[in-house]
Amino acid sequence: MPFDFAYAVNEDGNDYQHNAVSDGDVTRGEYRVALPDGRVQIVKYTADWKNGFNADVSYEGEARYPEPNTNSISSPNQGQAYSLYI
Repeated sequence: MPFDFAYAVNEDGNDYQHNAVSDGDVTRGEYRVALPDGRVQIVKYTADWKNGFNADVSYEGEARYPEPNTNSISSPNQGQAYSLYI
């Protein structure tokens, strides 16, 4: 069954879009997702009964990470106690 759709969401913490078109035999589409590191992941795909789902994944932009906080030292297990019973 042929179809054509598109949608987008742009809210705090959510920024993505998706569109797809099908002639009833082959579906072609693309989606974009804003990643937490600042890049945009782009997935372009085709899908059909013979070849299955095939995707080309690419990224726009450069990953950005927060600067490490070197003013304090912490331990992930600080204040935790573990018991082992055998």
